[in-house]
Amino acid sequence: MSDENELFSAVDALLEQVAHEDLPPPAERKRLREAAGLSQAQIATALGARREAVGNWEAGRTEPRPPKRAAYARLLEGLATRFPIPAEAVPTVPAAFSGTPTEPPPAPPAPATAPEEPAAKKAVSTSRRPAARKAAPKKPAVSPAAAAGTDERFANGPLGVLDGDGSLYCVGGLVLDCPAKTVPALVEWTLAEARLGSPRLHRHGNDGDPLIVLTDAAAERLGLPATLEDRRGLRLPDDHKVIKQLTKAKWQLSGRGFGSWTRIYRPMQQGKRRCVQLAVLPWDALDVRSWGDTGQLPAPDVAAVLGTYATRVLTPRGTTAVCGLELMTALRPPTRAVKDETTGAFVPGPVPGSLTRPIDPAWPEAPDEHPILAGRFPAHHVRTPAETINEESLTWFRPLADQEVAEGYTHAVGIDVNMAFAAAANRLNVGLGPAREVTAPEFDPKLPGSWLVDLSGIETDPRLPSPFTPDGERPDGPGWYSTTTVAYATELGACVEPIEAFVRDESGYYLDPWYQRLRDAYVATMADLGVTTGMSEAEFLTAMSGYKSVDPQAAAVLAAIKATAKGGIGKLQERPRSIRHKRGEPWPALKRVAWSPHIRAEVIAKTRTDMHRKMSRLAAVGLYPVAVNADCAVYLSHGPSPLDFLPHTDDGKPLPGGFRLGVSPGMVKHEGTQSFLWLADMIENQNANPAREIKGPGILNEGE
Repeated sequence: MSDENELFSAVDALLEQVAHEDLPPPAERKRLREAAGLSQAQIATALGARREAVGNWEAGRTEPRPPKRAAYARLLEGLATRFPIPAEAVPTVPAAFSGTPTEPPPAPPAPATAPEEPAAKKAVSTSRRPAARKAAPKKPAVSPAAAAGTDERFANGPLGVLDGDGSLYCVGGLVLDCPAKTVPALVEWTLAEARLGSPRLHRHGNDGDPLIVLTDAAAERLGLPATLEDRRGLRLPDDHKVIKQLTKAKWQLSGRGFGSWTRIYRPMQQGKRRCVQLAVLPWDALDVRSWGDTGQLPAPDVAAVLGTYATRVLTPRGTTAVCGLELMTALRPPTRAVKDETTGAFVPGPVPGSLTRPIDPAWPEAPDEHPILAGRFPAHHVRTPAETINEESLTWFRPLADQEVAEGYTHAVGIDVNMAFAAAANRLNVGLGPAREVTAPEFDPKLPGSWLVDLSGIETDPRLPSPFTPDGERPDGPGWYSTTTVAYATELGACVEPIEAFVRDESGYYLDPWYQRLRDAYVATMADLGVTTGMSEAEFLTAMSGYKSVDPQAAAVLAAIKATAKGGIGKLQERPRSIRHKRGEPWPALKRVAWSPHIRAEVIAKTRTDMHRKMSRLAAVGLYPVAVNADCAVYLSHGPSPLDFLPHTDDGKPLPGGFRLGVSPGMVKHEGTQSFLWLADMIENQNANPAREIKGPGILNEGE
């Protein structure tokens, strides 16, 4: 039986819950958080909740439950004391919460530009089905979007997953009844009634188009085949009935046709986009390498995974690599409307800090197929380092030294840099305009570009890879290098004398917003998996040991975020994909403003030199890697954990300038551990890079 103290504690808990039972309206919750400069992720971490839960509380879709409710109320009450509503604002806080017992607040004014409800709106049914989360009222006085201060046009979120019975599963458990039985009808209904889409990420950009994801049953309902017969083009034939239906209804398709990811649109009228994106799950729209088994989940779960990704990154509109590139231009749109002083009309003008037009690379930066190289080299010529820039990720391993064999090491431990390409993009100065050729220039680290310079005379420790080549071998003569690589050579004390250069006078930190959004998405998703910033190294390793099993849906979002970062950088130098392409002819990717081999080279060079800088710092205290693959380094150890070999200062802090365990991009995690005998066999008998399989036999590490 409970004693008196336990009973009193239980009563006190009830009183505490009742005391904080009243919460301010959703819009006020958001206002208080933003006034304090807090993110939803920070509040979620403090309360032990998911970031989506905080977003739902602020949108009015759900309410916090005990014990989080009392803690959330306490937080809001404290913020309300510090950030009261301005006197000129319309009061919206209930008297019970604000402590000001007066007359009830007046009703908020109607929106100045409330969208007209289409006549066919009565045909739309909104429900919360048993498979989804708990329902909100069908006709609330204020919509969740309005309560959260978001755009009413996109009140139902960025996307929906359509099932065979006409149920469209949206973000937050909302389910709409979609009556469409043909693709044209689906597009019309989506634009007229679904209220799907997302606000622009930049004031000069475009709003995100609504995305409809089709399950197998939905594809069949709309007359689409279960598989694509055209395995080369991966698109419906032009004479398919669905294509004919779209043509008859005057809808158009992008150049890639009707495939697993399809854009259906009509030309803009009066500056208004009319476009819907489709993703067809039975046609492998969600690649298992990026999304895991998401494509095989029930429709509500697919909506949850894609919805989280859309909220934190952007609404998917292709592969994760495509999304990585699209995110760059969404955050840094190329043009804006500017007034022509002569005509008075508004015309497209460049956005400062953005890539504004397609620009040819300098010839050393161009891939072999590029038209700029036509006639420069004979057919089938293999370009030398003095004829092409070769900034790629590091792949290197070395033989074991006799002393290392005699030392009695028992393990080989791999550490891996979190979001390595994204971290390298942070505060990276890249060219935004055309390259200018200079002969015998003086090296300037502030000028992004490519430099022909001889780095073969720079001495490096043979127990470390050379930082100047992808294979880690010392250069044997002049070669083309990015500004980042040459700057690192000068950091090592070299006196460089470039022979030639292509430099860009117009430059900036183009990728900073891209990095910041992916960083926030990554950290928030890791928090969903129980791995947060501020953990001790031991706590971090413990949390990482089984983090993917905490929430498989969050793990799928995490994999997609990492693939977005890596694929987006790779997409900057997309090469011809058609087997009909002839060398020297242009290909579609060259028309993109964000096609830039130069930027890709700078990012990869910074990834490689950052790794070398940290490995050199550990080498200064006697620790040398035995293998490196992209962002993974393998060290010998007397124990299975990174803590068994990573050096620390006398006060227990990580060695300054070295690798640091932690969740943030640029910090490292435990990649895997194998026995010393396994490592020796890989190097001496198989002549294979152990960093590629440190996770386990057959499990390859290809970097992030």
